Amino acid sequence: MHALHAEVSALMRKVASEIILPRFRTLAAHEIHEKTPGDLVTIADHESEAFLTEALVRLLPEARVVGEEAVAADASVADGIANGIVWVIDPLDGTLNFAEGKHPFAVMIGLLVDGEREAGWILDPVTNRMCHAARGLGAFVDGAQIHAKPTGHALPVGAIAPYFLPPERKLELERRAASKIEVVAIPRCAGEQYPRLVLGQNDIALFERSLPWDHAPGALLLEEAGGKIARPDGSPYRIGMPGTGLIAAASPASWDEAARILVG
Repeated sequence: MHALHAEVSALMRKVASEIILPRFRTLAAHEIHEKTPGDLVTIADHESEAFLTEALVRLLPEARVVGEEAVAADASVADGIANGIVWVIDPLDGTLNFAEGKHPFAVMIGLLVDGEREAGWILDPVTNRMCHAARGLGAFVDGAQIHAKPTGHALPVGAIAPYFLPPERKLELERRAASKIEVVAIPRCAGEQYPRLVLGQNDIALFERSLPWDHAPGALLLEEAGGKIARPDGSPYRIGMPGTGLIAAASPASWDEAARILVG
């Protein structure tokens, strides 16, 4: 796994330095498109995914690749994602931030084996921070093993993503969280949200959507650091299994508290 980590990390840093960062704050209007209302894609997303897809296939010929933009073009690309060896790619997480010339954004890769999250990588191209995890081997930030820690605030610090929530559900969550959770702004980038949970900046994160390229790398990072992620009803998060919503927390105790407050 060490050799694989080194190779994947090198590929991610190459795509960051040669494709993503040269386009940061230099995008032309015709290089930004709307896939669906409010969901942007840029030339950097497409070029990053194309580079990584080709490179990862060479790295593990027995694996196939499921990339966010490939699925956007053809949903059947994700069929059978829980079978065999699969790379999942988010070539540029936080595209809205990137298109607005803002930080954070990230490159994320996960490695699945029969639906189990076996390894994950999250690179912040701006800071060059690399987070990675391997099942049973721990979670690491820039090569140093880490263990998730609470913020220590009087109230748990929670980032509740409002996107994709029905209006009535959003109002209900705001009511439930009032005076019980210190709600903070979301970074609009899962590749930043998961590191915040393991680095003691947030205690809780709530997501409505659980697309594999958004969550597979970070969920493994969190679990290997001692945190917990599960569906709001407590059922496990497993790639390829149906379900809506995720609660992620820096510890099992924080997860239980979040579920009690937000779900009841």
